[in-house]
Amino acid sequence: MKPPWLKIKLETNGEYHKIKKIVEDNHLHTICSSGKCPNIGKCWKMGTATFMILGDICTRSCKFCATKTGKPLPPNANEPEKVAESIRIMQLKHCVITSVDRDDLPDKGASFWAKTIHVVREKNPHILIEVLVPDFDNIDIHLQTVFDAKPDIFGHNMETIKRLTPQVRSRAKYENSLSVLRKSYSAGLITKSGFMVGLGETEAEIEEILKDIRATGCQMITIGQYLQPTKNNLPVSAYIPPEQFEIYRQLSLQLGFESVESAPLVRSSFMAERSFVGFRSTEK
Repeated sequence: MKPPWLKIKLETNGEYHKIKKIVEDNHLHTICSSGKCPNIGKCWKMGTATFMILGDICTRSCKFCATKTGKPLPPNANEPEKVAESIRIMQLKHCVITSVDRDDLPDKGASFWAKTIHVVREKNPHILIEVLVPDFDNIDIHLQTVFDAKPDIFGHNMETIKRLTPQVRSRAKYENSLSVLRKSYSAGLITKSGFMVGLGETEAEIEEILKDIRATGCQMITIGQYLQPTKNNLPVSAYIPPEQFEIYRQLSLQLGFESVESAPLVRSSFMAERSFVGFRSTEK
C-alpha cells in the first residue's frame, strides 16, 4: 500500500482536456501518458507536457519503464512539425522533448532529434527547449549531432545507482551515461540528470551517484520515488519519506548542483520551467 504522501488526486480541469485534445488530434505521444506519470493532471492543468518523439515503441526493455517494447515503426517525417505546431498552439515558454530508444536506426535517431529541435525553434523562436535524450550508445558523432542543434537544456538520466544499473536498465551502462553528461557539459550545454530511489539503494550509494554526476559538470538534478507502473515492472523496494528527500536535496546543494528537485513525486520534467528559472537566478 502506498503511503499518504504518494496519494494524489488526478486533476482533470478544462486545461487538462485542452492539452489532451491537442496531443490526440496531432497523433503525438507524451511520456506523461506512456510513462504513467503521477503528475500528468497537475502538469497538463498548468499547460505543460513532455513530448515523446520517434514513436512510442522502444527498442530497449528497461525494468522500471512502462513504455512499450518491440520493433518500432519507421520515424514519422511529419512528427517534428506536429510537435512544433502543438507547442505553438499551447503557447508554451518552456517545452520538454524526450524519445524512446531507437537502436534500430543507423544514427540511433540523432538526426531526427536535431531536426525536431530546429523545427520547434523555427516555429517558436522564443521557446526554451529542454531535451531528455537516450545515450545513443555514447557514440560521439551522434551526440555531437544533438549538441550542434543547441537545446537550451541537455538532459540524460542515470536512472539508478551503479550497483543496480544492470538490473534496472536493459542496455545502458552507468559509465556510458556519465560520459554522455560529461560530453554535453564540455560542449557548453546546461546539463541535467536524474535518478529514482526506492529500488534497494543505500544512502551511501545515493551519495556516490550524486558525486559521480556532479563530477561530470552537470548542474541540474532531479530525484524521485520509483513507482511500479505495471505488474511486469520491478517491485518497489521501499517508499522513501519526504524528509529523506530533503536530506538528498541538501546534499545535492552542498555538492554544488545549482538546481535540485527532490521529492517523492518528482520526475525528470517536473516543474521544468520553474527549475530553469531557479537555475538562471543562481547564475547571476
